[in-house]
Amino acid sequence: MRAWQRAVQVAIRLIVFLVLSLLGLRLFGAAVYWLTGNLLFTSTVSVFGAAALANAFLMRIYEGAPLAAVGFAWTRAGRRNLLLGLAGGAGAAIVLLAGAVASPAAEWDAAAGKTAGWQGTVFVIVLLALGAAGEEMLFHGYGFQVLLAALGPWKAILPVSALFALAHTGNLNINALGLVNTFAWGVLLGYAFWRSGDLWLPIGLHAGWNWALPLAGVPLSGFTMNLTGYAVRWKAGPLWSGGEYGLEGSILTSAVLIVLFFLLGKLPIGRQPAFLLAARKEA
Repeated sequence: MRAWQRAVQVAIRLIVFLVLSLLGLRLFGAAVYWLTGNLLFTSTVSVFGAAALANAFLMRIYEGAPLAAVGFAWTRAGRRNLLLGLAGGAGAAIVLLAGAVASPAAEWDAAAGKTAGWQGTVFVIVLLALGAAGEEMLFHGYGFQVLLAALGPWKAILPVSALFALAHTGNLNINALGLVNTFAWGVLLGYAFWRSGDLWLPIGLHAGWNWALPLAGVPLSGFTMNLTGYAVRWKAGPLWSGGEYGLEGSILTSAVLIVLFFLLGKLPIGRQPAFLLAARKEA
């Protein structure tokens, strides 16, 4: 196949993926919010539904493969990558917060208001897992992998990370550093896929971080959830705490992302054959 034909093929697939994703987000978002009126539930479920639909449709139509082939192979390597990701994401948040509480910068104290209870906490944990999986399918699923196969790692990771940051500009109370950190998270998660060849590693990183913050009583991307009845009270300024946006808008998150990026290059990550990357090479 000639270079221009390959470029047209890639462009068509990316446009179809983008249109389907945006249409799905609009339709799922409107329907779920109309049914529930809950912003957190709507944002997570609509992203998961739209991303799963777009990925499944394009994998079936263009590749003749199931959704699992986009990076969900449930192998020994996949399970290990998921556990490594969960440990890395949650561990980074816990170490960061424990250090802050052990220093004069913050303290862990009782939170005002009614807690979610164990049922509410389980519900939120499931929602956050769906949200992490949905965002990874949306930003590092079919479209990203087609681009990765066509352009190589950094020419795909950097622009998609910019889109990842742009998609979060509407988050509650987001600040400039939060936007920069979100871009850096996109780079880390894209690199995680490139290192592993599956979505389990980036999903684990994403979900582990997203679980640890609200369980510790810290706002997650502008959302405050009183799950345990305790919260981190910051004595330091917004540069360290992230202000009302939460820890993701702080310089501490900037530092921990650098550490996580370094660790991804050193950890014994199980490499899986990425279906779409192999298919593009054979074409």
